[in-house]
Amino acid sequence: MSDQILIRLRQICSDTCVKWECNLVEFNGESDHIHLIIDLNPRIAPVKLIANIKTVTSRLIRQEFPEHLKRFYGDKKVFWTGSYFVASCGGVTIEQLKSYVQNQDTPSGNSPPANPPGITGDPLPV
Repeated sequence: MSDQILIRLRQICSDTCVKWECNLVEFNGESDHIHLIIDLNPRIAPVKLIANIKTVTSRLIRQEFPEHLKRFYGDKKVFWTGSYFVASCGGVTIEQLKSYVQNQDTPSGNSPPANPPGITGDPLPV
């Protein structure tokens, strides 16, 4: 994934979280996966939110970056695998989680901008 794709993924993930009444607290990505910290609405099943994020990001990234993706996937309509990892954050602080995500390498070796316009990174009130 290029830095441009990661920036766009961050915005799509943030927008999707808002629609689900959740908040994207932190985002970062590597060449083949992304890391998200989400302040999840307790009424939302994580599996449903993740499925929607993967569906929406896949559709929009394939529409907006077709030539870039064609180099890797050809004509296949795929962007993500079926797998993902979810964990709750008992036992660590939100700052420790944010630090972990922020310190992941991007494909270019640079971190994406901390918070593009429209993304606050502030958790929703509980």
